[in-house]
Amino acid sequence: QAQLVESGGGLVQAGGCLRITCAASGSIFSINGMAWYRQAPGNQREFVASITSGGSTVYADSVKGRFTISRDNAKNMVYLLMNSLKPEDTGVYYCNAEIIATTRALSNYWGQGTQVTVSS
Repeated sequence: QAQLVESGGGLVQAGGCLRITCAASGSIFSINGMAWYRQAPGNQREFVASITSGGSTVYADSVKGRFTISRDNAKNMVYLLMNSLKPEDTGVYYCNAEIIATTRALSNYWGQGTQVTVSS
């Protein structure tokens, strides 16, 4: 079993920046793709950004040029640096990862989420 724990959320003014972090722990052999999703009140969860184990990235159009996803494979961590934040970026941000356990079982995991609030 593995766990994902997000941290770093908070309240920030529009135009500001914030970095959120996700740490994976447990019986991990390796981690394939890692990603960030977000969910605003009353909305469905939506894709924000993803990164492969090799470092290739994909971004939602709404955050392209403002957000940067990165990862530290040695530490089993993924980061999301958010610049030029807008009120519409407000939501709970969830970490997602495809993890191969030490048993070689492949599973998809979600973190518990971290709240990001952007005030206007």
